[in-house]
Amino acid sequence: MSNNPLTWQTPQSQQSVRQWLLDADPSIRWQVLRDLTDASAEEVAQERARVATEGAGARLLALQQPNGSWGGVAWNRGWNSTMHVLMLLRDMGLDPVSDQAGYALARVRSHVTWQGAAAYDGNPFFVGEVEPCINGQVGAVGAYFGQDVLGIVERLLGEQLTDGGWNCEAVNGSTRSSFNTTICVLEALLEYELSIGSHPEVTAARLRGANYLLERHLFRRRSTGEVIYYDRKDGVGGGREHPAFTRFAFPTWWHYDVLRGLEYLRRAHVMPDKRMAEAIELVVSKRNSAGQWSLEIQYSGEMPIEMEAGVGQPSRWNTLRALRVLNWYAAGIEHASQHKQKHK
Repeated sequence: MSNNPLTWQTPQSQQSVRQWLLDADPSIRWQVLRDLTDASAEEVAQERARVATEGAGARLLALQQPNGSWGGVAWNRGWNSTMHVLMLLRDMGLDPVSDQAGYALARVRSHVTWQGAAAYDGNPFFVGEVEPCINGQVGAVGAYFGQDVLGIVERLLGEQLTDGGWNCEAVNGSTRSSFNTTICVLEALLEYELSIGSHPEVTAARLRGANYLLERHLFRRRSTGEVIYYDRKDGVGGGREHPAFTRFAFPTWWHYDVLRGLEYLRRAHVMPDKRMAEAIELVVSKRNSAGQWSLEIQYSGEMPIEMEAGVGQPSRWNTLRALRVLNWYAAGIEHASQHKQKHK
C-alpha cells in the first residue's frame, strides 16, 4: 500500500471533489474550506457564521419548540429529540458563541429535563441520565456548546472498564467494553478537554480508550484477531459481505463504525501507526471512481431534516470525513518517515 493515500487521486480528481463539496450546505462548506483548502481564517469564519442563518443549521434551529426541546423530549428512539438535534448541530459546526446557539442552548438548559426511571427523572438536560452511551452524547454536545457537564464527565470516568472502554451493559454485569459505547464516551471526553483545556485524568482515560480501539485495529476481536461480523447490540452486520462497523453512516447517532473511530483519532491528534493501516485501507476501498464516498447505511428513525440523497448515493458528509482522515493519516506517516530518516 502506498504511504500517501492522496497519491491515489489525480490533482484534477481532487479539485473536482472539492468543488462538489463546496457546492453544498454552509455546514459542509465551512469545514471543507478549513480542512481541505488554504482558505483564510476570516473566510472560514464567515462561512461558518452562515450555519446559524441558512440551510440545514437554520432549519434545525427553527424546529426548536417553545418549551426548549426538539421532539418534545430530551431523548427518544426516533432520533428527532433534543439530544439528537444538538448532536447534528455539533456535527455541522454551529458556532457555540453565536447568538443563535446561545439562545437555543439557554432554552434547553432552563426547560428540558429527563423523563423516565426514578434514577434520573426530572434531571436537567445537562445533568444527564444513567447510560454511558447517552451520557457520552449529552456530554459531547454540552461541552461543545460551553455547558457545565462536569458531573457527566466525572461519572463517565468512574465507569471505564479494565479493558479501557465503556459498555452500557456494565450495570448488568458485562465486563467487556462496547465499540458503540466507547466511541460515544471518547467523543465526550475529547470535547470536554477541547472546551476547558487539558485535564490529566481525562487525558489518561482517553488514551486508554483509544488504545482499546487500536488494539482491535478498529474492527477486530482482540482475543482472536477475527473481524467482528455481527454487532449484537444493534443487529448490524453479519457475514463477510457487510461486517459490523464497516459500513459508513451519517448521522451515526450512537453507532460505531470505522470512519467514526478514525475521525475521533484524528481529532484527538493520535499519531498514525500500523494498527490503523487496515482501517485506512478499508476507507480507501470505498472511494468510487469520482473520488466520492457513499452513504452506506441509514439507521432507523425519523431524521429531523433530510441531509443526504439516500443510501447508496454519494454522500458529501462521508466524503468530507473520509478525506480528512486520509489527509491526517498521510501527514502522520510522512512525519514518521522524515523522523526516521533524520535519526538514522
